Amino acid sequence: MVVIKLNDVSKEYGGRILFDEVNFSINAGERIGLIGRNGSGKSTLLKLFVNEISADSGTIHTPNNYKVSMLNQYIKFSEETVLAECCLSLSEQEQYDDYKAQKILSGLGFSETDMLKNPNDFSGGYQIRINLAKCLLERPDLLLLDEPTNYLDIVSMRWLKNFLISYPAELILITHDRLFMNEVCTHTVGIHRQKLKKIKGSTETYKLKVAEEELVHEKSRINQEKKVKEIEAFVNRFRAKASKASMVSSRVKMLEKMKEYEQLADSASMNFRFNYKPFSAKKILSASDLEFGYSKENILFKNLSFDVLKKERIGIVGKNGKGKSTLLNLLSHDLTPLSGSIDFHPSVETGFFGQTNISRLSPDNTIAQEIGSVSSALTTTEVRNICGTMMFSGDDATKKISVLSGGEKSRVLLGKILTKDCNLLLLDEPTNHLDQESVEAMTEQLLLFEGSLLFVTHSEWLLRKLATKLIVFHEDNAQIFHGSYDDFLEKIGWDNEEDIKIVKKKNKLSTKEVKKLRAQLVAEKSKTLKPLIAKRDELEAGIIKAEDELKVSQEKIIEFVKLEKSSKIQEISKMINELQIFIETNFEKLEKIEDKIGQSDKEFQDRLGLLI
Repeated sequence: MVVIKLNDVSKEYGGRILFDEVNFSINAGERIGLIGRNGSGKSTLLKLFVNEISADSGTIHTPNNYKVSMLNQYIKFSEETVLAECCLSLSEQEQYDDYKAQKILSGLGFSETDMLKNPNDFSGGYQIRINLAKCLLERPDLLLLDEPTNYLDIVSMRWLKNFLISYPAELILITHDRLFMNEVCTHTVGIHRQKLKKIKGSTETYKLKVAEEELVHEKSRINQEKKVKEIEAFVNRFRAKASKASMVSSRVKMLEKMKEYEQLADSASMNFRFNYKPFSAKKILSASDLEFGYSKENILFKNLSFDVLKKERIGIVGKNGKGKSTLLNLLSHDLTPLSGSIDFHPSVETGFFGQTNISRLSPDNTIAQEIGSVSSALTTTEVRNICGTMMFSGDDATKKISVLSGGEKSRVLLGKILTKDCNLLLLDEPTNHLDQESVEAMTEQLLLFEGSLLFVTHSEWLLRKLATKLIVFHEDNAQIFHGSYDDFLEKIGWDNEEDIKIVKKKNKLSTKEVKKLRAQLVAEKSKTLKPLIAKRDELEAGIIKAEDELKVSQEKIIEFVKLEKSSKIQEISKMINELQIFIETNFEKLEKIEDKIGQSDKEFQDRLGLLI
């Protein structure tokens, strides 16, 4: 049953079209993963659903008394405790059921003591968690979550994933974490080329479908372009000849019937690499008996020892506030340990991406000025090239840091790291505020990076892709785990985590079954289209041959007229008439064959789409 329907909705923002007469619907029980490049309009679409903004044209239909709630990024609290603040979201019938609020707050990482604290006393990240708890407690018919995992640690994120999988109503989720989205959502909707496209299945399935459609579109465009030129050449050649009027008319009709294929513009994407400074030694650094705390009563970790070897990729994981970012700040010399030592190889050159670095960007600088400030040796062209690599091309490079979004500032900081040769990268939550395509581009480059990497992340997808070893923060300390993230989950796992298994989607075909059915359909398509294509080729070849013969015959009849050979004129006139009838008849047959091929191809594309 359709619960929400968009009809011809258009929206323009800042002189740029985000949606152009889009049509889209959500059915009961669907959990939608919304993807698209940064700036494509994902957050704008959610604001349309909650009437925070209005569409320029078109309509959005929802049922009567249908409740829509969105995670609020604005902080405004009125109660004296976290628990009381969250209980405001309970219905009148639930006003005494504060255990429901306690359960959700606990899942999001709040202790019983935290729940009794004033919400205004928490950091911005935890205040967003309070807003998230309030949003979940409302239990709306449509739940809208825009990057809900940005301020969650890995344990809270796993809890939220299981909560959303069992959510009984509709959901639209925006997240840069592809694994999280795939495990939660039943459908994927992409904002692509100012339109919305919805498919059943994962982000990978969506991207494969779009890539296939665009490949077919481009092949069709090239073939059509070639055919149009051939037909136009024929029309221009014989337009003035009365004897060719019927053939010219037939071909003009063919042109009019042809579907228009516009050339697709390239989508902007990050295309960069981390510069590697050659390093011959086996060991990058050695940390011994590290201890750190902001006070004697608040020791984050102690007796932490580890080595970082060449090409190692070490994931740093654990709950928030336990010392993950602090460890990177120690390794970048921004902090000094209370005890212990960190010995770096003399040839180490570090590139550090962290939230403290983003806050140090000069708000009055332009993007180009900020990237160029790393080295006076950089030329204007080199700076502009790096800006373009970070998707700040043209006039965008002259924007001031103060007007940039969080994701744009992250890209500026990445651009600054690209200006130097490194053999050790320290990355603190580098994927926050990036879109999925940018996360994937970065991950690919980190896999290719010849140096060593230590990274803090709550993304299980990133951990599975990159980590060869872990530093795990839990139980008020940190320890080294030698192995992959999946090895860690199997052998140790997270303490006090609810054991909720992911619900498998009903009636979903396995990858093997899909491949088998696709192969069968492709074979059936080939069997159906092969004789039609052969017949089309035969007709085209016959027409070309007849046109060549017609041209020769027309030249001959001119000679026979000059020589006054009446018998030959009569004979060649008959041949010309037969050739003209043959050409016109076969053009009509060719049009019918083309229609059959187009219809059959569309039917098979539709059937293939049902498998996704």
